[in-house]
Amino acid sequence: MSRLRIFHENRHDSPELSTADHAEITRELARIGVGFEQWQANRPVQAGDTPESILDAYKADIDRLVAERGFKSVDVVSIAPDNPNREEMRRKFLEEHFHKEDEVRFFVAGSGLFTLHVGEKVYEVTCVQGDLIAVPDGTTHWFDMGPEPSFVAIRFFTEPDGWVGHFTGTDIAQRFPRFEKGQAR
Repeated sequence: MSRLRIFHENRHDSPELSTADHAEITRELARIGVGFEQWQANRPVQAGDTPESILDAYKADIDRLVAERGFKSVDVVSIAPDNPNREEMRRKFLEEHFHKEDEVRFFVAGSGLFTLHVGEKVYEVTCVQGDLIAVPDGTTHWFDMGPEPSFVAIRFFTEPDGWVGHFTGTDIAQRFPRFEKGQAR
């Protein structure tokens, strides 16, 4: 289930807002310039489908987003719980960072936790199958795929080198909940 929780940056244990309502999530995130959409495939998609097949299933939405935002490349990433590099991959995204281009991800399957730090607020966004999140360039955030990651995502890039994180060096990400398997989010 998609969910948004908003915290004050100094109060990680008591959210000021917690909602699973897609319209409310979209409104709250729009206030800080973050896009949140729900997409439907034009045909059934399942684990193990080729990247080309997955991209084709969402072609209309992908083409619309590429035209609107000028993305130069789109790819599919798939991470499974048995990935031998899962711990290293998880650590890579767990520290607060920002990018010099928008970070746009669509969850074809599985889930993950984007946490955004804007002003004195922390926005914890649980993304699940069908969710697209568009984090503007310069927005500090971190991403947690959990200790047993399981997701397929479509990624959008404007720069040829793709994902480049600029780390802030703060400890804020350690003060907020992690995305754990089976944990009630």
